Amino acid sequence: MTKRYGVIGCGMMGREHIQNLNLLDGAEVAYLYDPVPECAAEAAALAGSAEIVWSIAEMLERSDLDALIIASPNYLHAGQLQQIAARHSLPILCEKPLFTDPADDATIRALQNTYAAPIWVAMEYRYMPPLKAFIDQVDTVAGQIDMLTLREHRYPFLKKVGNWNRLNRLSGGTLVEKCCHFFDLMRLILKTEPVRVMASAGQRNNHLNEVCQGQAADIWDTAFVIFEFESGARALLDLCMYADGSVWNEEITAVGRDGKIECRIPGPPRFWPDSLPEPPEPELVLSPRAPIGPTTQRFSLDQTLQDAGDHHGSTFYQHQKFLDLVCGRLVEAEVSLEDGLRAVKMGLAAQESARTHQMIEL
Repeated sequence: MTKRYGVIGCGMMGREHIQNLNLLDGAEVAYLYDPVPECAAEAAALAGSAEIVWSIAEMLERSDLDALIIASPNYLHAGQLQQIAARHSLPILCEKPLFTDPADDATIRALQNTYAAPIWVAMEYRYMPPLKAFIDQVDTVAGQIDMLTLREHRYPFLKKVGNWNRLNRLSGGTLVEKCCHFFDLMRLILKTEPVRVMASAGQRNNHLNEVCQGQAADIWDTAFVIFEFESGARALLDLCMYADGSVWNEEITAVGRDGKIECRIPGPPRFWPDSLPEPPEPELVLSPRAPIGPTTQRFSLDQTLQDAGDHHGSTFYQHQKFLDLVCGRLVEAEVSLEDGLRAVKMGLAAQESARTHQMIEL
């Protein structure tokens, strides 16, 4: 039986969710809500027969709704989760970050205790095929991991409605908005919890002369963040958001007593210059200490999935798993509220460390 979804927020990420749900057997987008009529209309054109509603309350009145997708601006997520919880217990896929204001920690904790249906936090990076292979093989190749490095050298923040992603107070700050993905990966790969963080970050080149909603853009574009973990492992995030000339957007490396494993992923093909050859395929390099001699695995992606978003097919694979949850074939969300909460708290602590020039204990 086809499951009917409601999508809250029809901007760039909302439309990526719609495009991938269109490819998924057993799922359809039934209802759309966005306060900007143009966004809602564009999403409706993608979704086909979906009905536009003009409030979340109106969407929640629909009796044939099976699941919800929250893809609204970051600062709205916690309040919208509360609004839904007051009316329904539908499975929810909520975009990251789960919240932006430290005061919303209590809201999320309350949902953990009271919300009867599963809430899945959309950490798409977990489902990129090369990164999934990295996660599956890291322990075999590296053994006990001592050093984990995640480098993202990429293009600047994209333009959003009202440019809310230019302001720390609305986005949560770069180390929450953008980097909670990477902090989630740190916990997932290392299988242990962080105990302290040291960060240096700032705004160097991007959006320097922009004014958004009456305020100068203050979003950071560069950072080094080091976490120390309970296991003794250290993890480094190296972020630069004015490196759009790079071949690789993401480079993830883990080194342990038995070897080294590396994952390299290019940026979205739509940003690749027409004047250059096609971007390289993502690759995984396995470098055991014995026998010495690296091997490289490359990953091809079906063009249909490539065209359905900017995340190398991960949104589709995530939705496959979420549909299993909606249908009862999966008992728990693979990315829980606790995962989403901890990733945000790591980002907030890193922001505070960079702001104060102090090490922060978690």
